[in-house]
This record gives sequence, C-alpha cells and structure tokens, in this order.
Amino acid sequence: MSEENQSTQDAPIAGIGTMVFGKWDATEVTCSDPGLAPYINLTTIGTPHSGGRHANSWFGKAKLSVVERFINNLMRTGQFSGKKQHCAKAFENALDAISDRKDENPLQTFIDAIIESAPCEETTRIKMGAVSAPKAVDSSPSRRLDIALRNLGIGCASATAKSKKTLTEGIISELSKAASGDVGSYAVGKRDEVERIASSAR
Repeated sequence: MSEENQSTQDAPIAGIGTMVFGKWDATEVTCSDPGLAPYINLTTIGTPHSGGRHANSWFGKAKLSVVERFINNLMRTGQFSGKKQHCAKAFENALDAISDRKDENPLQTFIDAIIESAPCEETTRIKMGAVSAPKAVDSSPSRRLDIALRNLGIGCASATAKSKKTLTEGIISELSKAASGDVGSYAVGKRDEVERIASSAR
C-alpha cells in the first residue's frame, strides 16, 4: 500500500488536541473511515457536559464531543435515564479497564467500535401512485455516526438488563465486541441487519 493510500485510510480525526478525561491523548487516535473522520470530534474540555448549548444551531451536534454524545445515548429511557454523572463515570471506568486489558489508547477501541457499527446503506419507501416499495439508499456520514452511537448506547444499557452486570461491564463488553466486528455485539448485529435489508431492496 502506498504512503498516500495509507495516510488517507488512517487520517487523524479532525478537531482533536486535548486530553479526554485528563488521561488519554486524542491526537493518537486515527479513523480508518474517511467518511466519518470529519464528523468525529474528540475535543473534551473538562467534564463532558455542554448543557445542550448546541441544540439550536444548525448541525451543532457535529461540534459536540463524540464522548458526550455517547454518554447522552447511554441515558435513554430506562434505569439510567437522567443519570449523566453516573454514565460518565461508568464510561471513564470502562476506558480505564480497556486500557489495562489491551495496553493501548482505549479511545482507539471506542472509535473502531463506532466505525464497525455505522451502516453504509439503509432503506426508504418510494411511493409510485398507490404502490410503495422499499428502496436502498446511501446513508450520510452524519446519520451513520448518529446510528452507531445510538446502537452502541442501547447495546451497553441492555447488557445490564436481567443480569448482574454493571454499566461499566456492559460498556466494556459492547465496545470490545463492536471494535472487533463481532456479530455478538448489538450495534454490529443491527448494522448487518440494516445492510442486509438494503441489499435486497436495490
């Protein structure tokens, strides 16, 4: 592989330059998906809590740290709803455990999990007269990131349901499986399902 192709595939993520949770350097992280790289922002200033200041700006979520966006997705309807400090601490502890286990920057595992969970195709319904039929369409990078973070968050939270697993253990399990492309991961399984349906609707 030429140096030019290598640099394109492993481009540094835009908008980085600070220490996430004061522990891990985001400048060491690379994104192998050139479509997602401009939309993944790892800039974290202190506590990952912006108070929703991005909500009223056009595509303001693109400027929001992907760490905070993931924590927000952990707080979906259920036992973790509204418990942002608890979710943030659980995610930080999970990154600590992944770092100890793999002896590498855990943010790289997090980004790899996002890449593996982001579907490239989806289906929409096209109506022609009285007949509507499914049609495969390409997903935009922003939507791919949204879906990946949503499914990862659901997978981490659902891992604690009807089990003795803590949220930290659920995050470790889901991110580790997703980063390796294991279909046992909820997010990777959903991506495969969506892409399989889209391929049959081409």
